[in-house]
Amino acid sequence: MSKITNAFTAGKAFIPFITCGDPNLETTERVVLAMAEAGADIIELGIPFSDPTAEGPVIQAASERALENGTTTDDIFDMVRRLREKISTPLVFMTYANVVFSYGTERFLSICEELDVNGLILPDVPYEEKDEFFDCCTAHKVDMISLIAPTSHDRIRMIAKDAVGFVYCVSSMGVTGVRSEIKTDLGEMVRLVKETNPDIPCAIGFGISTPEQAYQMTRIADGAIVGSAIVRIVAEQGENAVEAVREYVSAMKQACLRG
Repeated sequence: MSKITNAFTAGKAFIPFITCGDPNLETTERVVLAMAEAGADIIELGIPFSDPTAEGPVIQAASERALENGTTTDDIFDMVRRLREKISTPLVFMTYANVVFSYGTERFLSICEELDVNGLILPDVPYEEKDEFFDCCTAHKVDMISLIAPTSHDRIRMIAKDAVGFVYCVSSMGVTGVRSEIKTDLGEMVRLVKETNPDIPCAIGFGISTPEQAYQMTRIADGAIVGSAIVRIVAEQGENAVEAVREYVSAMKQACLRG
């Protein structure tokens, strides 16, 4: 069992996301440590990209600020190296294919293995084109996380069959962002995944922001993923955001455990 899959065995998982380098990497590092201390089961680290097509305005703006600050992939690797001296929480990079490809896929993933980065999410790589990255991920013990969306329909079983780590269930059409209501039939999506691959956990993301939403999602699935709500706290409070994020993650984790 991979480290990511294992993170779901102690109850419903909470998975927060942070854009690395916004407002700076020093703050990102402190926020990640606070998330781990507050009970995050897996932490997604966003590597900023100039054209983040899956992201809504909150995370897009964070990526722009991080890039304007001069944040590089190597800087983020150095931050993870420091983090790994203090935390063992599973870490997942979320970025875009061009970031990995331009760095050099083999080089990127070999460093991930060296630093114990446990997963990779590339939302712009469809299932049919994943082999370019999947085989290299497997060779370096990095789970390439599969996403399924409300439009996946007949493809859900196909995607679930090969899934590793966990399946990222996209709750809503469109880009990331806070939503007041989630109407997708997520139960059916999760049911199809579990019928095909009973051992793979499912976590729901896109649009979750409140403890009540996290509770409702973890009644359906094995975990909840939150990005925009946390990135917004950081955008509003900057270097002073650490304690607010810690309190938020703690509340969301407690809600997930009720699920």
